[in-house]
Formats: sequence, structure tokens, C-alpha cells
Amino acid sequence: MADYKVVEVLSGKDLKKFIGFPNELYRNCPQYVPALFADQKKSLTDVPSLKYCSHKMWMVMDGKKVVGRICGMINPRYNERYGKKRARFGWFDTVNDTEVAGLLLGTAEKWAAENGMTEIHGPLYYNTLGKQGMLVEGYDNIPPFNCLYNFPYYNDLVTSLGYEKECDWVQYRLRADQALPEKMVAIADRLMSRYKLTEGDIDVLKHDKALVREFFRIYNESFAQSVYNFIPFTDEEIEEEARQTIGLLDKRLCSFLMDENGDIAAFGISFPSISKALQKAKGSMFPFGWIHFLKALRKFDTIDLMINGAAPKWQNTGVSSVYHNIMAKKYRAAGVKWAITNPQIDTNSASFVWEKYEHELYMRRRCYVKSIISK
Repeated sequence: MADYKVVEVLSGKDLKKFIGFPNELYRNCPQYVPALFADQKKSLTDVPSLKYCSHKMWMVMDGKKVVGRICGMINPRYNERYGKKRARFGWFDTVNDTEVAGLLLGTAEKWAAENGMTEIHGPLYYNTLGKQGMLVEGYDNIPPFNCLYNFPYYNDLVTSLGYEKECDWVQYRLRADQALPEKMVAIADRLMSRYKLTEGDIDVLKHDKALVREFFRIYNESFAQSVYNFIPFTDEEIEEEARQTIGLLDKRLCSFLMDENGDIAAFGISFPSISKALQKAKGSMFPFGWIHFLKALRKFDTIDLMINGAAPKWQNTGVSSVYHNIMAKKYRAAGVKWAITNPQIDTNSASFVWEKYEHELYMRRRCYVKSIISK
């Protein structure tokens, strides 16, 4: 009979076990996409979000073997913004055992209650951009690099422990090379002319720090009211995200529109799918993992649609049809066949735009929530 023990992650040795556990758990799963070890270590120990978030990590051990892990987090900016007393959990992975899941979640719940929280929800990240949502549909598909994968039994475990659905995110798979409806193209052309819109230069954006700050300011404003549970970036988070992503933008797959005043009106950001490259790299860029990434960035037929949005004053003006038209032309020119959308709340009207295209449900993710008693 198993003799399980909860261990808090405090040492570098324990952190290595914590990060490495999913690679062992999903060793024979063809859909699982391992995260880079260095990225995970940084996320858990040294990111700007930890300047204001508190967190703790635990593992459940069966002797010397890890059988489960979890990270508990408290984001005071989220609680202040939404008037909640919520903790969140993430990095949740476990063998198919209710006792193990109960020890993991129970430990996170106890810590949350001791810190004055009355609810806990997840799986989530510190802020809005990280991996979030437990997979409930699409288990046969390989997720984008920025999305979680989990076995079906995860949902049975958390619901048996009193967790209920808070919300669902959906992702679609669509032909990236399909032509836009003629009516939509005509509208886009008219709006481009009427509003005197021009396409910005991605290469200029990469080297213009002021424009980058403007981009993220627009990002914060455009999603503040429309994205469920959205938490605006701090200045430090913006700088970190800019360092990590702006230099990787590919003009073949990205676009942003400028209005006649030189302000950013709308944007569309996509990346080549690197999920299979991550699988081949097995969690490390070295010694040969970088080769798989270079190949994935140079030759691809599938892309991940990361973020699409418009500045608040341009929302509900039809400007989305303009950048959709531009992006569709770019995808066809680049030889892209398939696109996977980023997770969007299934009740958000923004997700309905994909109904204009041939599409199929690719994945559905769920956030669970549970009431806890605060001490």
C-alpha cells in the first residue's frame, strides 16, 4: 500500500523534480508537449509577476518517487480588480489517484485559507498570458506550445473533490489558406480607405521601444473589458514580455494597423507551431534541441494564432475585417495550411468571428473553482 507524503519544494533539487515530473508522467503520450526546463525554472522563481504574487509549490512523494505536483498562487491585483478573495492553483499534475489529487489540492486549499482566501480556482498562471485551463475535449490533438495538456482523468479527480466549472475556453482549427468571403474583403478595402489605415512595419516595431510600449498599452486596454479574468500587465511584465516575444515576430505572420494619427489601431500576432519541435527537444535547447526549433521556424504549415485585437476606440468599427484580410493574404503567401486559435471564453462574442470560416473544435479547456473556509 502506498505511503504518500506531501513535500514543500524548497531546494534546487526538489525544484528539478517538480519541473521534471510531467515528462515522466506523459512519457508515452504522443500528444504531450514538454516545456523547456529553463523556461519553467524562470517562471517559478524569477518573473516580474512574483514581485506582487505569492506562491508555494508542493509535491506528493511515494517513497522517493514523485506522484503529483501543484503550485498555489495568490494574485492581489486580481483580487483587488474583481473584489475577490481567491487563490489559484497551477502546475497541477498527478497520477490517477484520488488520494494524491486530494493531498495536492487540499494542501493548496489549506495554504489559501490560512492567507485569508475564501475560494480557489484553476488551473491558472499568475497572470492572463500563462498556460491555463484543464483540457476537457480534444485529447487526441497536440496543443499549441503555450497551452496545457492533461489526461482525461484529471477532470474526474477535481470534480470528485468538490470543484465546479467556472468557465470554458475553446480553440478552433481552421484552414489558414482559405479565401475570405468576397463581402468581407470588399468591406475591409472600404474601411482601410475610409479610415486612412496603413499597415505598420514589424521590423520597425522590433527596434522602437516607444512603439512596443504603445503596443502593450493597447493590449492592456483592448482586453481589459472583453477578456474574462483579465489582469493588465505591469510595466515590468511588459518589458519582460517584450524581451521574450517581440524579437521573434515574423512579418510573414504578424500585422498591426496604424491610424492617420500614427497610433496603433489593431493587431494580429501569430507564430509558427513549435509543438513538435518541443517534443523532439524533450525540454532542452541543448545540445541539439535548438536545431529542431530552427527547422520549425523556417518550414511550417501550421501556425498558432496568438492574439488579435483592436484599440478601444476602434472596437465595433469593423476594423477587425481589415487585419483579418491582411493576415489571410500573408498566410497564403507563406504557404500556411492550418491555424489553431488561441483559447477564448466560449461566451465571448470575439470567438464567434471564426464562424465565418470553415472551422472545427480543436480543444476545450475548463477553469474550476471551489469555495474554501478561511481561518
